[in-house]
Amino acid sequence: MSAEQATTIVFEECDLTAPELLSVASGQVAVFSRRCPGRETVNEDAAAIISLDLQCGVLVVADGVGGMQSGNHASSVAVNSMKDRMHELSQPELMRTAILDGIEDANRRICALGANAATTLAVMEVQGNRVRPYHVGDSMILLCGQRGKLRWQTISHSPVGYAIEAGVMDEADAMSHPDRHYISNYVGCAEMRIEIGPQLEMAARDTLLLCSDGLSDNLSTDEIIAIIRKAQRDGVDVESDLRCRLRDIESEIEHIERTMNHE
Repeated sequence: MSAEQATTIVFEECDLTAPELLSVASGQVAVFSRRCPGRETVNEDAAAIISLDLQCGVLVVADGVGGMQSGNHASSVAVNSMKDRMHELSQPELMRTAILDGIEDANRRICALGANAATTLAVMEVQGNRVRPYHVGDSMILLCGQRGKLRWQTISHSPVGYAIEAGVMDEADAMSHPDRHYISNYVGCAEMRIEIGPQLEMAARDTLLLCSDGLSDNLSTDEIIAIIRKAQRDGVDVESDLRCRLRDIESEIEHIERTMNHE
């Protein structure tokens, strides 16, 4: 494996109108990213699709923390730090070390900005049909099997995320909770903690999802899985179905804004 073999596509400050479809590590990847409805500032999400060879790759999603300075810069630093480390990789057995080094590099670089910048980060290592998740913050990773079975999901590093996991709050209440945007762990702080998930084996027609809270704050896990299951059953494009649902949410927000302005 060499730097010449590795190819990376980075998505930064995107406002896509249609998903980008790519082939990575013997699978198909769809990428879709756009600004929050009604927001005039740049999209603070970033993503990278890193293909190392025909069997190995890395998927990355970063969400610049809203309300902090340079969120879009922080997410860009995170995905590009990962890209740099993966392009230095000499053999697939060292992917785990390279990913951890990439996250640590991103943390050091963002802390050095001195601009109160921060980002979440979700990373998936892919080696053939085996995958391993890594995450910092509340960007979600979800693995859905056939017939809509939830095989694995990250726990958000946030007070609300821990409350859901502990069973003291349900997801419906969490989606409208005033503290749902607070996170307790992020890239850009000295105390950053990397959570490494288990190695998982993907079967044919399994679906892997990495997303920022732009999706998970608007659709419940059951709604997301229902869309994935529909795609698995009917051959529907998952990203197109998600995009239509988010477009409905955008229309609802615009309607509320018009009503408030009228009043």
